[in-house]
Amino acid sequence: MNPFKLNSTSYHDYEILKDLEWHCTKCELQSGQAKTWQTWRDAHGLQFEEPSPRRWESRIHCKTCDKTTVHRKLKTLDISEITSARSGVSAKTANRIKNLLNFEEAVFLRKLPARLLQPDHKFPQIRWNKDEEPNDESASDEYLIAKFILLNENNNQLKSRNCERCVLTNKRGNFPGIYFWYEGDELWRTESHDEKGCVGCFWYDPYKWREELNKTVESS
Repeated sequence: MNPFKLNSTSYHDYEILKDLEWHCTKCELQSGQAKTWQTWRDAHGLQFEEPSPRRWESRIHCKTCDKTTVHRKLKTLDISEITSARSGVSAKTANRIKNLLNFEEAVFLRKLPARLLQPDHKFPQIRWNKDEEPNDESASDEYLIAKFILLNENNNQLKSRNCERCVLTNKRGNFPGIYFWYEGDELWRTESHDEKGCVGCFWYDPYKWREELNKTVESS
C-alpha cells in the first residue's frame, strides 16, 4: 500500500519505485531534494538499497535520458520499525529533546504540538564524515540541548536546502533577507566536515544568532 498522499510527489515516486528496480532521479522520479529520501527512510521506515555505507544511491547510465545519473532503488516493500523521525534518535530520546526545548519551534519561536516537531541536528548530517555519538537514553540533558533544535517539517526542509546549498557553493545560509553571521561571514572557511564552519549561521543555532544580532542592534 502506498504510504503517501494521493497525487503528491512522493506518491508518484513510490509508484515508480515499488517494482524494486533502479530508477533515474532525473527523468523518472520527481523528488529532487536529498531531504525527501531521508524522510522516506527515517519517518516512513522505507528501505533503500545501500551500495556503500550511508549511500542509498548509485550512479548508473540511464537509457532514457542517455546520461549517467543518480539512481535509487527500494530494497523491499516491507516497512522497517520506525524508532524516530531522525536517524540515530530513539523515540524516547526524541520526546526528551522536545521536553527539554519546551516544545518550541526554533525558527519562529512557536510552541507546537509534539507531533509537529522534529528534533534536528544543529550540525547537518550532510557534512558528517562519521556518526555522532549515540543519542540514546544515557545522553545528558546538556548534550541534547547542545546538539539539537526543534523544527517543524517545512522549516526542517528549509534548513536542509540551505545546508545542501552551502556544501555545494561554500556560501553559508541566512535568515531570509538578513545577511548577518555572528562569527565569520557568508563564506564557509573550514574543512568540509568541521563543525566550526557552521558557527555564526542562523541555521546552525537560531537562538544564539538572535542573541548576537540583538547585541549588535543595541550597541549601534
